[in-house]
Amino acid sequence: MDPWLIWLIVAAVLAVAEIFTLTAALGLLSAAALVTAGSAAVGMPLPLQFLVFTIVSTVTVLFVRPVALRHVLRPQVERFGVDALIGKAAYVVSEVTGAGGRVRIDGEEWTARAYDETLVIPPGKTVDVMEISGATAIVYPRD
Repeated sequence: MDPWLIWLIVAAVLAVAEIFTLTAALGLLSAAALVTAGSAAVGMPLPLQFLVFTIVSTVTVLFVRPVALRHVLRPQVERFGVDALIGKAAYVVSEVTGAGGRVRIDGEEWTARAYDETLVIPPGKTVDVMEISGATAIVYPRD
């Protein structure tokens, strides 16, 4: 079997293993094996192929992997769905108590409960959405 084909098989096996681990290390080793397959196809002797694999894999794991992980592990900047409603102002449609009520958030009507269960918030007041629990907004009055 030709050496370039062996390196190609090694690259494929490492790529499949990366899919299951999601560490980015095996994917970079797969890329190094792919580069080595190219050098083997050109006709480089076996010791130089191992040298190419070692150099490419070392460079990618030491320099490319930290950059890739930094981009993958970056915290989410935008809030979506109900998380985007937290901190918004809401208009009280019907009296809100610790047991229930109704508020309007961005044009949509939501069931609501007061953050402080002893509060009674009359209709017409503006409140802040403190959290969302299921389909219920937990609100606190603005003063």
